[in-house]
Amino acid sequence: MAIASLTKFTVPLGGDTAAQGLLMPKLKYRFRIIFLNFGVSGSTTELTKQVVDFARPQITFDEQIIEIYNSRIKYAGKPAWGDTTVNLRDDATGQVSKLVGEQIQKQFDFMEQSSARSGIDYKFQMNCELLDGGNGANAATVLESWELYGCYVKDVNYGDLNYGESSPAQIALSIAFDNAVQKPDGSGIGAAVNRTLGSVITG
Repeated sequence: MAIASLTKFTVPLGGDTAAQGLLMPKLKYRFRIIFLNFGVSGSTTELTKQVVDFARPQITFDEQIIEIYNSRIKYAGKPAWGDTTVNLRDDATGQVSKLVGEQIQKQFDFMEQSSARSGIDYKFQMNCELLDGGNGANAATVLESWELYGCYVKDVNYGDLNYGESSPAQIALSIAFDNAVQKPDGSGIGAAVNRTLGSVITG
């Protein structure tokens, strides 16, 4: 009887009320960030282990307006991905700060005052994976993933130091990227779309 009662813990939808149980939400703290081609040392596992938080991608479509007789028609223009952020704990061995230093040195050689020849020389990939909580003998299942392509470090903030605090030192990164692909269940999102102008304007 108690279990049957739990099926009613959601918004009433009408119809078959027996199928109204609430779905388990994804939890904010069950995630990992994987860095590919970041820095020059090769392994980036320490970056993954020292992540504090991460902002999932944000996208904005330019609003386009066609002026007509008595009104206006709106349609979506070019999309633009906003910058994302990731905060890292600065470990005592210096591995995190070393990798961050390698990456920004790839983007611009501060000693020689020389820039990279092209984006392919320094851009990297980031994968954000939301997990189900598995660990150790119980392998984690990926519930959703975001793959960010064409990433580069736009801003680095090595943070402050304070005699009055015991919290870990952190390095904050602002990261710009060219494109992102969302994979909610490992299969990706895709659909056939009608690209005729009539559908864009009147559909």
